[in-house]
Amino acid sequence: MRTCLVVDDSRVVRKVARRILEEIGFDVAEAADGMEALAWCRADMPQAILLDWNMPVLNGLEFLHQLRRAPDGDKPVVVFCTVENDPDHIAQALDAGAAEYIMKPFDSDIIESKFADAGLL
Repeated sequence: MRTCLVVDDSRVVRKVARRILEEIGFDVAEAADGMEALAWCRADMPQAILLDWNMPVLNGLEFLHQLRRAPDGDKPVVVFCTVENDPDHIAQALDAGAAEYIMKPFDSDIIESKFADAGLL
């Protein structure tokens, strides 16, 4: 089964994303911040990561930089999902190795479309 790690400090966002991702065939794990997400990735690298930008402890961009330097950290397809919508943030995310960028709020159609665009479906 395909695996996706949902990384967001909002429990509600994680729950909604989990429901959508499970409906499209993913086994889902959750992390509340970038440090927790790195621990998950060290233990069991997911195929996909749905990643928030603004989080405590370690934000999404910092997490992505650390992930890409980790063993097998180049493998997960990362899709940012955030309220940050200015072109500079989007460019930074894509330059750091994100495959797609979703604006919050999102729905199942948006997630499915962006995951398809990223080659995950």
